[in-house]
Amino acid sequence: MSDVNESLTNVTSQQQYRGLLERAMFSTLTSVPCCVFLFINGTMLLTLRSKAVFRDTCRYILLYNLLFADTVQMALSQVLYVIAACRIRLTYPMCGVLTMFASLTNDISPLTLVAMSLERYVAVCHPLRHATVVTIRRTGVAIVVVWAFSSLNVLTRVLLLLQFPFEDLKSLLMKEFCSDVAMLLGSVSNDYTTVYTCVLFLSAGVVVTSSYIGVMVAARSASTDKASVWKARNTLLLHLIQLGLSLSSTIYNPMLTALSKIVATIAFVRVSIVLYVCLCIFPRCLSSLIYGVRDQTVRPVLMYHLHCPQVSP
Repeated sequence: MSDVNESLTNVTSQQQYRGLLERAMFSTLTSVPCCVFLFINGTMLLTLRSKAVFRDTCRYILLYNLLFADTVQMALSQVLYVIAACRIRLTYPMCGVLTMFASLTNDISPLTLVAMSLERYVAVCHPLRHATVVTIRRTGVAIVVVWAFSSLNVLTRVLLLLQFPFEDLKSLLMKEFCSDVAMLLGSVSNDYTTVYTCVLFLSAGVVVTSSYIGVMVAARSASTDKASVWKARNTLLLHLIQLGLSLSSTIYNPMLTALSKIVATIAFVRVSIVLYVCLCIFPRCLSSLIYGVRDQTVRPVLMYHLHCPQVSP
């Protein structure tokens, strides 16, 4: 009997060791690319503050705001992922703070993409008025409005969260791992978040698409600079792709919930790693890759700060 108990104990210990090893390996697989992208984004932020041409150009000011929000969002997502991988359960207040900051920065991206698309539309379709319409002061006001609108959403979610009867709980320690979905306590919070997300991305998609169509119409005009128009068209098309990828990150948790019911545990963990990298990490580094490679003004300075040889700012 003792031999049987000892054998079961050994099997349990081996399973626990394997589970610990897999969590460590998977956490490393996500942390390494995340750290690489955080370094690239951080270098890009440094690049956009290194020269006056970037600090005094509205397009680059908006890009800085987009990159800053994406970088913070990526860091918070990785922190929440590692906490869940280590099976650490947080209290509701602590988890609420992390998820609300993540929600705030998550909303910044589509709204900033809208502002950037409108700036490109004015630059191509109304070039003579661009200098008077798109000014540094108005760009600053637009950024403040973006952050204020996103903060209003967070405040609304906090007020809805406070309606939950926390006093009826035996402990504030969460039974589930901390995530945005875990903080949707009650049907009202869930419905509000769903409606807000749909309205936000639908509105942003309409604005970016309208800007793209406006640029395409301008491309047929003989009086416009064809090279500038086609470059703006490609930029707006990339903004649409970025918007789609940002939207895809909102379906990450629902997709995991659906997969957990039909996929085995080990396969589920492996699939969740791939989805996390593709839907949560990759979209947040796309701006650095797009502007770091395509923009002839940014690229040499970025390469210099990345310490690439044979490149001077």
